[in-house]
Amino acid sequence: MSTRRQTTPGSGRITLGLLAVTMLAAGVTMATAAPVHAGSWVHENGSVSLATTPKRVVALNWAATEALLLLGVTPIGIADRDGYSHWVHEPALPEGVHNVGSRTAPSLEAIAELKPDLIVTSSEMSPAGNLLNRIAPTYVISVYKEGHDPYRQARHMLRTLGDMLGQTARAEAVIADVEQTLATQRSRLERAGHSGDDIALVSFLDPRHVRINTPNGMLDTAIEALGLNNVWPYDGNFWGFSVIGLDALAPYRDARLVVISPTLPGLADSLANSPFWSHLPPVRNRQVYQVDPVWTFGGLYPVKRLALLLTDALLAGGSNHVR
Repeated sequence: MSTRRQTTPGSGRITLGLLAVTMLAAGVTMATAAPVHAGSWVHENGSVSLATTPKRVVALNWAATEALLLLGVTPIGIADRDGYSHWVHEPALPEGVHNVGSRTAPSLEAIAELKPDLIVTSSEMSPAGNLLNRIAPTYVISVYKEGHDPYRQARHMLRTLGDMLGQTARAEAVIADVEQTLATQRSRLERAGHSGDDIALVSFLDPRHVRINTPNGMLDTAIEALGLNNVWPYDGNFWGFSVIGLDALAPYRDARLVVISPTLPGLADSLANSPFWSHLPPVRNRQVYQVDPVWTFGGLYPVKRLALLLTDALLAGGSNHVR
C-alpha cells in the first residue's frame, strides 16, 4: 500500500475565453428586485435571492447540469450541450435543451433569449458575474477549486439546488443512493477477494502519456469507498489529475491499469506494436481493464458510475490490451 497525499507540482485550470457579448447586444434590461423573497442563499461571489421557485434554469457547466437532472429538473439551456452526451452520458440529457455556447465562453445573448429565472455557474465565470446577474439571479459554486474537497462540494451543490428548487427530499435520496451503491459494490469486491487491489486510473493522451487520477480527485472517492487503493501517491492539480509518462507506472508492479474510454483512434494498434507497452507490469500480468466513459470533472454521479463500471470490470477480469 502506498503513502497517500504527497504533493507534486501540478496545474490544469481550464483557460477562459473572453466574454465579449455586451448586454446591449443581448437586449437585456435591468429588472427591479421583487419586494418579497422566497429565500436567500450565500454563494462564492455573494448571495442570491429568489422570490419564487425557479422554473427556467440555465447551467454553465456539466457538474451543475448533472445536479439539476438528478433533481428531476431539466435545464432550459446548458453550455456545450452536444459534448455532454458524448462525455458525460449519465444522467441523460432530454431532448429540447438549448445550447448557450461553450463552457469557457458562453453566449450572454443566447442565455438572455431563454429568459431564465436562475443561472448556475462556477467562479471561473467571475469576469461575467455582473452581466449574468443582470440576466437572472446567479448562483455560483465551484466543485473544483484550490483547497476544495470536490465530493463535499458536489453534495453541497446538490443540496443547495434542491433547497432552491423545492427538491430537498430528492437531493437527500440521490446522496443516499450514491452511498448505498458504493457500499454494495464494495461488498461484491470483498466477496471476490479484490479488497486492497492497487488501481491506476488513467485516460490516454497519446501512446506514451496518460492523465492519471490523483488522491485529491473526485473519482478517488469511488476508489477508496470500494476498498481499493489508488496506487498513485501524489496529489495533482485541483481538477484531480496529473499528466505522466507510462514509464512512471513501471515501479507499481501489482497495479491494475484501469483505462477510461474513449481512447484515441489508432491507440490500440500503436500500443500493440510498442515494446515498452508489452513490458509494462500490468500488461505482462494481464491486469489492464477498460471502462466506459466517466466524466472526471462532474458532480456526484460519476462517483456512482465509476463504482459500478470498475466493479464489473474487475470481476470480469483483465487483459493485455486496450480497445
